Amino acid sequence: MTRILGIDPGSQRTGVGVIDVAPDGRCTYVHAQALVLLEAEDFPSRLGLLCDGLEALLDEWQPQQIAIETVFMAKSATSALKLGHARGAALATVVRRRLPVHEYAPRVIKQSLVGRGAADKEQVQHMVRLLLNLPGMKLQADAADALAIALTHAHMSATAARTGVATHLLRRRGA
Repeated sequence: MTRILGIDPGSQRTGVGVIDVAPDGRCTYVHAQALVLLEAEDFPSRLGLLCDGLEALLDEWQPQQIAIETVFMAKSATSALKLGHARGAALATVVRRRLPVHEYAPRVIKQSLVGRGAADKEQVQHMVRLLLNLPGMKLQADAADALAIALTHAHMSATAARTGVATHLLRRRGA
């Protein structure tokens, strides 16, 4: 069994989702939540909350692999910069634990789960619930996105194992 932590970085909320992947490729829901960072008094304190929250999750759930979304073009340069800071804080937190990190572009995540790189959030959330057998469960949007990232890594890893093609090459083809 492999445990994967998916991270959807954000400067206001960071989604986290944990799944277990069986040797036969079956994925099981373990945990999902949004780390709400808005209660901090300033932006550096938000980053501190993000790191503290991830540290607690790493301690509690003990993932073996990390999957994180890459930065996409935001609405403004300021938004992109803040997102980059949050992503950097998350990366630094997990890398300090010596955990392997796998990065996926939003388009690759959507394509992996829905079959189209331009899928909307509702379609992605529907597929997350379907693939993890959570039909009635209401998932917070950022948490659902984090589960989608973890599922993408599980699917890409399985494809890489079957084909002998490294996951970073598969990601490049899907981008």
